[in-house]
Amino acid sequence: MKTLMIRLGGVDEIRAFVNAIATCEYDLDLKNGRYVVDAKSIMGIFSLDLSAPLELVIYGDHEQEVIEKIKKFIV
Repeated sequence: MKTLMIRLGGVDEIRAFVNAIATCEYDLDLKNGRYVVDAKSIMGIFSLDLSAPLELVIYGDHEQEVIEKIKKFIV
């Protein structure tokens, strides 16, 4: 398991983020305080407070693949 801090600004960034990770066959979660949502869920992401960075939790040994897909969102 690996964690990264990311920042998502608006609707277009959220859509681009979800599209980038949608093909990942492993679990990815986004955490904001005590709230945890599936990182592949647009509706789940909109339920989070996007004014602060979010913690992306990558389960398994796929960190490099995810980092390559989302490097523009990493804080």
